[in-house]
Amino acid sequence: MTSKAVLSLLPVIALLLTACAGPNQQGRKQNLAGAAPERTSLPKPAFRRPGYLPPFFGGSDQRTVSDVLRDFGPYSVQKLKPYFERAGVAFPPREVVLVGLKQEKKLELWARDGSDYRLIRHYDIQAASGSAGPKLRQGDKQVPEGVYRIVGLNPNSNYHLSMKLNYPNDFDLYHAQLEGRTQPGSDIFIHGRAVSAGCLAMGDEAIEELFVLTAQVGKENVKVVIAPHDPRTWPLEQTAAGQPEWTRELYATIADEILSLSRPLRVSSSRPYSPPYQR
Repeated sequence: MTSKAVLSLLPVIALLLTACAGPNQQGRKQNLAGAAPERTSLPKPAFRRPGYLPPFFGGSDQRTVSDVLRDFGPYSVQKLKPYFERAGVAFPPREVVLVGLKQEKKLELWARDGSDYRLIRHYDIQAASGSAGPKLRQGDKQVPEGVYRIVGLNPNSNYHLSMKLNYPNDFDLYHAQLEGRTQPGSDIFIHGRAVSAGCLAMGDEAIEELFVLTAQVGKENVKVVIAPHDPRTWPLEQTAAGQPEWTRELYATIADEILSLSRPLRVSSSRPYSPPYQR
């Protein structure tokens, strides 16, 4: 193919790329809750410019976490730093807690470099399938509820970028075994885009910030708490009707985790959860 022919195809390729992004991804704009304290001066990364073909497009090479930090890191960090400065927390912080509120469709970012956690900012969750209640089985499309850790960063996700949770955790597996549920599900992520089948879809610009922050802090220092609704509004016990009996114990643990963030940490509230078989 001649160079003239290739040039003539570029507008078509750009149009196809925009179409694949979907109507909700045009220009990758989204509503990030909470206005930034100040505007950033760095341009948006080239990988999110409409029609741009990244070096790995169509090739066999895979993107690495280091590639993400190089390409998205400076822009994401410059957006995040004003929030940390306003909260009085050093960047990068020592520890991070992400609080997912399913009913409110909010993801709160808490962090600390000292003894107390501070609320840094919150994001709109673009999509979260299912309803109130824990995830019980593969294919129920429920976003799980509980206290989780991030166990993997995927820079080559089909949903732009993703962070894998350790669902099912020990608590989930213990109760699945008691109830004879052999397929409680797996592969639960916090990711980009705006579609969900049991995951928290944050949109591309938000997942870039969260991915970069997690990589810099260390995934072992990031906790994820997912609740059916905000327990600071009304008690979680009210939503336990019709759910398994152990949901009350789960919700008590979730509520304690969230409520401890907005009060001085105590030994009792910072103690890790101990499942029944370990007591």
